Amino acid sequence: MRIVIVGGSQFGIVTAEKLIGRGFEVVLIDRSREKLDRLAERLDCGLIEGDGTLPHTLRDAFGSDSDILIALTNRSDDNILASLVGRSVGYGRVILQIVDAELMAVCEELGLHEVLTPHATVADSIVASVVDGGETEPVVKLHNELRLVSHCVTRALSGRTVAELELPRGARPIARVRDGKESFAEASTRLGEGDFLLFAVEADEAEALAERFEEKAEA
Repeated sequence: MRIVIVGGSQFGIVTAEKLIGRGFEVVLIDRSREKLDRLAERLDCGLIEGDGTLPHTLRDAFGSDSDILIALTNRSDDNILASLVGRSVGYGRVILQIVDAELMAVCEELGLHEVLTPHATVADSIVASVVDGGETEPVVKLHNELRLVSHCVTRALSGRTVAELELPRGARPIARVRDGKESFAEASTRLGEGDFLLFAVEADEAEALAERFEEKAEA
């Protein structure tokens, strides 16, 4: 079985790393040759330059009807199209990420049932935390060892960029939530007090991530 990931987003890269670590054959598709060249030294997997929404690109990566296609670009429409095309090519299973939660109904109508909505999920977790007065909990267990967690940016961290957080090796920032609006967390993303950051983190690094935030907050 081969797992084909469309999109070299931060989420896509982390997912590829985890799957490779668990012994799966992985192929990553991205439109950027420059990005793939950088990832060649980091990921021990197949790399294909191309548009993952096009049939010929997905056929280049296709091995058999037991293959899984995972669409993790930063564009919901591209992920939906890639999933539909992948299904027509013959992939036995398609999984996609939706950034715009309002498109969930469209996915249901199209028969795309395995949908990830990380922004909506973390928003629900944040609201539950505020209402219940407790701390935010891991909101999704992606695999046996990978989770999505969120942390609040304190006054001490305000003004820093994501790159300046000195995160544990097993943690990857995915999104920033500010005033109810979500955006992808890039290295240059500047943080403000009260922002929430969504992370993909290895289970055994979750505590270290929380401690690192606490240490920074006290600095």
